[in-house]
Amino acid sequence: YSTDFEVHRNWLAITHNLPLSQWYYEATSEWTLDYPPFFAWFEYALSHIAKYFDPQMLVVENLNYTSRATVFFQRLSVIFTDTLFIYAVHECCRCVNGKRAAKDILEKPTFILAVLLLWNFGLLIVDHIHFQYNGFLFGLMLLSVARLCQKRYLEGALLFAILLHFKHIYIYVAPAYGIYLLRSYCFTANNADGSLKWRSFSFLHVTLLGLIVCLVSALSLGPFLVLGQLPQVISRLFPFKRGLCHAYWAPNFWALYNAMDKALTILGLKCNFLDGTKIPKASMTGGLVQEFHHTVLPSVTPLATLICTFIAILPSVFCLWFKPQGPRGFLQCLVLCALSSFMFGWHVHEKAILLAILPLSLLSIQRAKDAGIYLILATTGHFSLFPLLFTPPELPIKILLMLLFTVYSFSSLKSLFRREKPLLNWLETIYLIQLVPLEIFCEIIFPLTPWKGHFPFVPLLLTSVYCALGITYAWLKLYISVLTERISVRQKAE
Repeated sequence: YSTDFEVHRNWLAITHNLPLSQWYYEATSEWTLDYPPFFAWFEYALSHIAKYFDPQMLVVENLNYTSRATVFFQRLSVIFTDTLFIYAVHECCRCVNGKRAAKDILEKPTFILAVLLLWNFGLLIVDHIHFQYNGFLFGLMLLSVARLCQKRYLEGALLFAILLHFKHIYIYVAPAYGIYLLRSYCFTANNADGSLKWRSFSFLHVTLLGLIVCLVSALSLGPFLVLGQLPQVISRLFPFKRGLCHAYWAPNFWALYNAMDKALTILGLKCNFLDGTKIPKASMTGGLVQEFHHTVLPSVTPLATLICTFIAILPSVFCLWFKPQGPRGFLQCLVLCALSSFMFGWHVHEKAILLAILPLSLLSIQRAKDAGIYLILATTGHFSLFPLLFTPPELPIKILLMLLFTVYSFSSLKSLFRREKPLLNWLETIYLIQLVPLEIFCEIIFPLTPWKGHFPFVPLLLTSVYCALGITYAWLKLYISVLTERISVRQKAE
């Protein structure tokens, strides 16, 4: 079983047995409570059902307790909470423009979107094989997106505010929500050229949004503020001492940065430019969650990642403010904020790529260019999740599920845009095909070599770096596409 089974079992036990004042201090297990309070209350509610399955799972000291009843309950709770995700997908499909003609229901954009979301390979393996509650959380996000597309702005704002207090990783996309709500809800009218009509600014609307944020925050953090524990909660939510990268490098800019530092270190040692006795062994490739320092390149601090992330999302936010383009512009900004934060954030988990892939699904059925970017990002991002399932029995399962989803994605989107030019060029096609020999080498060939005992991190490094190239390319291509689209709209307006 994955470590996340024990993580959530421990959180069930903590919230069930301990008073509120000890939730964010308890440290019997290494998997301490590090999600916002709403998720802690979610675990508290689940614990009152869990006691009817196996009360022993709710004992804090029962570390790594995995009875059949415990695992069954945890699996069942994920399936049950996924009903919110299913409803959210239904609402998103209602927002899709269904004017594109289709002879068969299987070729309708709404049907394709429903399959791309409900059958998403990454979400399936992360939640139902690896084990987490991402479907429930993404359900909240997609439902908030649907409400904004339906111009039900206060509902959308409320859902997103609640989501932030369930899992703070969604702060990645908060700039897109904030700017879109300010631009589309607080300014009630535009000039003929699409620019802001400043006199249309509504203080009432701003006040309503502020009240929603304050009330939700008060419900979530208020009890801990009264107890004087807010600093402790924040320290658990943002543990900067965990280091720049996770044990398995997320395929982002820092994976490329780490690989470059490693390559320069090896080169420096061979050319006698560096003293081998002063270089820590496996500082970045030991598979540990810890702080480390780069050898050749400058070491990266949390502040540096924050600045890089801010700079990366700035153009998308400006585009949304000056040329909002309605819900489509909001979705573009949301995906770019998610991708930019994934690319440059501190201690990013590989699973965070789903924060960009799922909303990009909504854009992929609208334009061929977006469909091509989606295929690159989804294929590469999903492949980067393979190391989460590392046992031999899981190998055929993840390959089969990945193949089924990928084949459907390519065939359905190709059929949807069959009258337009190919979705991928030859270079992009070659890149994606090379994922096959990479998987064969990492899963079959490398374990048979003598290198496995000396360099166990090599398959993870190769997977991370190769996928980082594809995700970086998709991020840049989407950015260029959005900026080009905005320039084209402005030229037509003039």
